[in-house]
Amino acid sequence: MRLLHTSDWHLGRSFHGVGMLDAQRAFIEQLVAVVREEAVDVVLIAGDVYDRALPGVDVVRLLDDALVGLTGAGAQVVLTSGNHDSAIRLGFASRLLERGGVHLRTRLAELDQPVLFPLGGRADDGDAPLLAIYGIPWLEPRLVAEQLGVDTASHFEVTRAATARIRADLAVRAGTRTVHSVVLAHTFASGGISSDSERDLSIGGVGAVPLDLFDGFGYTALGHLHDRQELSPSVRYSGSPLAYSFSEAQHKKGGWLLDVGPDGIGGIREVLWQAPRTLAVLRGKLEDLLSADAFAWAEGAYCQITLTDAQRPAQAMEKLRSRFPDTLVLGFDPEGAGATAKTSYSSKLAEAADDLSVCCGFLEHVRGRAADDHEAAALAEALEAVRLEGMSL
Repeated sequence: MRLLHTSDWHLGRSFHGVGMLDAQRAFIEQLVAVVREEAVDVVLIAGDVYDRALPGVDVVRLLDDALVGLTGAGAQVVLTSGNHDSAIRLGFASRLLERGGVHLRTRLAELDQPVLFPLGGRADDGDAPLLAIYGIPWLEPRLVAEQLGVDTASHFEVTRAATARIRADLAVRAGTRTVHSVVLAHTFASGGISSDSERDLSIGGVGAVPLDLFDGFGYTALGHLHDRQELSPSVRYSGSPLAYSFSEAQHKKGGWLLDVGPDGIGGIREVLWQAPRTLAVLRGKLEDLLSADAFAWAEGAYCQITLTDAQRPAQAMEKLRSRFPDTLVLGFDPEGAGATAKTSYSSKLAEAADDLSVCCGFLEHVRGRAADDHEAAALAEALEAVRLEGMSL
């Protein structure tokens, strides 16, 4: 059998105000094409299918199209819920969907109920080795600790209890035949590298769980972190298929293809997704960014730009967008600012000679650049209008 591990689709998410539904549809088309070309038997989706608990109608329709496309390409799907999903909504009609090859594991009671596939021999061959795929949905410690029989509501304790249930089920099944296991889990496992677009899985404490909780499983398909990474040969994150923050600009987006035979997990290799847009993280002075040939590659990219000019340039965003039209984030970090002692605004206010000085001082304080002659004249005109209005009352 061949499996494909993916996760963190975040359908419905935007990127700094830019809708991503078309990009997500393009990813799904790539995914379905790979399933056909690689003859994938099972697609594993390790949580955060949706970006919100209440996805829009067009977002739900996109997931529907994805599941129809994957099953139409010959694959079955095993899907768990993540911390962004509503487990109840995502798990709707799970028993009916299972008849069509879509296996949802969104309920706590189902985490030790695997999806079973024969490995070699006929489906009704009672002696053929089995592949057992388990799905651990996102476990909110405060909500599931009591149901899992643990006294401490922590990510470690609830995950340990969940994996113990899976091991108990495996032990029973292994008593009669060979069983190889794959476990899906949406969690922050120690050793992973996080990025800005994942939510913190802990509240008031460390939420990471140790890797040894997954010892003994043939493969653990993790979701939550957006960088595709190998924590151990048998424990991996697929990462998100698209970049959802500029901190992911250097990620190589993709997933993992696994071959499983009667002897267990065989080869594991990467599959890469083509990014719809390049991400550029640029830094420098405005004049250099607008003129240097070294930045030409970023003209068609989504850009995050930090200006280092000593004073904040006027109309900086408008000027940058003349060369980089898709500048989405603009920041300022003046060179040498940290070494210069800054006079407090209250001190400047005390030194102001008149109302115009107060207004011009405030403008300089908030943007780091003094008012020019045109701006000072506009402020003076506004102040005079206020003075005349007050005299007429």
